[in-house]
Amino acid sequence: MKTETAREPAEAAGRLRPAAAPEDHPELPAERIGVVLLNLGTPDGTDYWSMRRYLNEFLSDRRVIDYSPLYWQPLLQLVILTKRPFTSGRGYRKIWNRERDESPLKTITRSQAEKLAARLQAAHPGILVDWAMRYGNPSIPAVLERMVARGCRRLLLMALYPQYAAPSTATAYDRAFTALQRMKWQPAVRTMPSYHDHPTYIAAVADSIRDHLAGLDFEPQLLIMSFHGMPERCLAEGDPYACQCHKTARLVREALGWPEERLMVCFQSRFGSEEWLKPYLDETLERLPKEGITRIAAVSPAFAADCLETLEEIAVEGRRSFLEAGGEAFAYIPCLNDGERHIDLLEELARRELAGWV
Repeated sequence: MKTETAREPAEAAGRLRPAAAPEDHPELPAERIGVVLLNLGTPDGTDYWSMRRYLNEFLSDRRVIDYSPLYWQPLLQLVILTKRPFTSGRGYRKIWNRERDESPLKTITRSQAEKLAARLQAAHPGILVDWAMRYGNPSIPAVLERMVARGCRRLLLMALYPQYAAPSTATAYDRAFTALQRMKWQPAVRTMPSYHDHPTYIAAVADSIRDHLAGLDFEPQLLIMSFHGMPERCLAEGDPYACQCHKTARLVREALGWPEERLMVCFQSRFGSEEWLKPYLDETLERLPKEGITRIAAVSPAFAADCLETLEEIAVEGRRSFLEAGGEAFAYIPCLNDGERHIDLLEELARRELAGWV
């Protein structure tokens, strides 16, 4: 059975008896350091039951939906999960990687792990690099168990969210800690913090924007920087996400040398009836043509890899609503994905967090 493990190190994973151990001591795998890239998640397929399993896991996470389960679970199980798997499945089918029968997020995250493995193992052959999803497969518990079984006594967990948020960064690490609770012999663990203002990240986003704009056949009047939304109350409750999004946008704009009016921050993917971070992307795209802004570009630097929220929500539905509202030209700028600039960043972040271990 094929596993989702990233590239193997140069030497084979050997087993040995500890030094000075008695002859009957069981052999153990050679000690290694593991690096795990963590991303949000992906359904296994676009059919109803695959989507329902994925959405049920996602929307049952108290970090994502923090309403009382007494209220939320009946609504989720009896109403939302009877309809939403169909609409979400249609969205995924628009962007599905049919060659590999998987979502683009899965394809890209695997490639990121393989490329990072090649970089790190060039200097440290004993490092193992793998990847996991908070929701769906490969699951965080399965990957951590596999890495520990292969000798990883130290683990670096890298949640690929530039801006910290409880419903993304925190829940990924929560899931890892829950998996570790079941282990008799736990590895030492480090978690990577957010990197919303890291100079290499800012430079990579700015360079990507500059390169893509140079290849367009029109000049955008405005760049929309769209971040995934969250309820407004989360900011008052102490989540730094909104502040980090605005700081990222400011630093990227300064790196591009642009005036304030050329870049606008929006928030997308709101869910439910309460107030979310504003301005809303969908309402903004419908309003801009009426204000004379008919040529725009959009980018979503909160995502480390293109996914449903970027490829379908922005590049397909966002484009459609903007043009139908009277817009003339719309360009979507891809995420950093598995490009060399992004792997440079991931390598730099990994080496920083591995300091003292390698």
